[in-house]
Amino acid sequence: MTTFASGTDTLTRDALTVLQPGFTGTTAPDWLLRRLGEGLASVGLFGRNIASPDQLSALTAQLRAERDDVLVAIDEEGGDVTRLEVRTGSSFPGNHALGAVDDVSLTQEVAFELGRRLAACGVNFNWAPSADVNSNPSNPVIGVRSFGADPGLVARHTAAYVTGLQSAGVAACTKHFPGHGDTAIDSHHALPRIDADPAVLDGRELAPFSAAIAAGTRAVMTAHILVPALDPHRPATLSRRILTDLLRGELGYDGLIVTDGMEMQAIAGTYGIERGSVLALAAGADAICVGGGLSDDATVRRLRDALTTAVHTGELPEERLAEAAERVRGLARWTASPGAGSASASEAEGASSAREAVGGDVGLRAARRALRLTRAEDFTPLTEPPYVAALTPVANFAVGDETPWGVAAELSRLLPGTETGSYAGEEAGASALASAGPRRIVAVVRDEHRHPWMAAALDTLLASRPDTIVVEMGLPQATPRGTLHIATHGAARVCGRAAAEIIAGA
Repeated sequence: MTTFASGTDTLTRDALTVLQPGFTGTTAPDWLLRRLGEGLASVGLFGRNIASPDQLSALTAQLRAERDDVLVAIDEEGGDVTRLEVRTGSSFPGNHALGAVDDVSLTQEVAFELGRRLAACGVNFNWAPSADVNSNPSNPVIGVRSFGADPGLVARHTAAYVTGLQSAGVAACTKHFPGHGDTAIDSHHALPRIDADPAVLDGRELAPFSAAIAAGTRAVMTAHILVPALDPHRPATLSRRILTDLLRGELGYDGLIVTDGMEMQAIAGTYGIERGSVLALAAGADAICVGGGLSDDATVRRLRDALTTAVHTGELPEERLAEAAERVRGLARWTASPGAGSASASEAEGASSAREAVGGDVGLRAARRALRLTRAEDFTPLTEPPYVAALTPVANFAVGDETPWGVAAELSRLLPGTETGSYAGEEAGASALASAGPRRIVAVVRDEHRHPWMAAALDTLLASRPDTIVVEMGLPQATPRGTLHIATHGAARVCGRAAAEIIAGA
């Protein structure tokens, strides 16, 4: 068996190569740098790793000093799910807002600009876009991360996003295959199930992935969901029928297949991450994402050893592991090649010209275009500072609770003296009324249709104060009400700014 300069054999190197771990801190720990020297080819970054663009650039340079073709991955969807701007809110409105505008050239421009910012900081692999068709409006984890509920719309915007992102030299990772939109359970907590028949799946869930493949997506991320019509026994991440027979065979995809986070309870709570990782690779996955919650050398060693042991026992064919590792290295070569972002110069010039022509940056322009106003005919913009009542649900794990949202910060800038409070539960409406006093109320909600307590709080506010302004920053499924109702189609910082401009007449 071949021995490398680092002292690790081919099998061990391949086992490390297929892992995509995370870590804690804003500089790379010694163990991570050591593993890069031993064969690790990918590193996943999260909000905890990012303090500023300059710091992120220094971090990625530190990683590349150890391995120049390292895949530096991030979960940067824009909108509600941001890591680059985890402490301020995103400069991009997110997929649902882009779907509401339904201008594929705008989606491509947004994705390019986001990719340009990632590439400038040394990030070359983005776990985005979400190609999930959000056909279940009660979905607790996808929601505004989806372009919408129409498969055709989602397909064309997924393709545009892939094209824009990759023209900036950043590999796209289209997710969550075969589609996480028709679920009522968050796979971070348990194993969801989709009971659609094959014809529905083909026309709904699979259409956006076919479009992404046609657009040349460099990677596809699996979903930790059970789809009995495709495989009654194993979730997609662990299913040969879904990853090899369907994705590779029927859809003709030949790029990198990466798992969703293996520490998520849909896998960790049912199979365990070691067993799950072996099964995923045997099923056809090429890279194991593990780092959202498990971020240490012990985890990397456990998974490395689980994979090498599975090869020795015959459970995982050595050639399957070698094939997976080569796909990872192939993507790393693409991102490191001069042609990876060959379209970026012309795209950058076009994007810059468009920004100059319209004024403002592309993310804010998109957020403004995504706004939908109802009951606005007799609305007079506010001139006095209001009271902002944020009716705040528990954030899902993908979004997290670190990132600020709402309209209060932007209204404070436009109407100094604006005050705010966050409310939840049965007494939310009464508490908000008491705190607001005589001030005009701006009630900010997120998925009112999914939270009975939130709808009841609005009932209370509007019964007492019918001039209340309502801003819906999730899916606008509930009946619009209030003297003015604004649907932003997302809770990114620019969505809040666009809504605040309307409220204050800016």
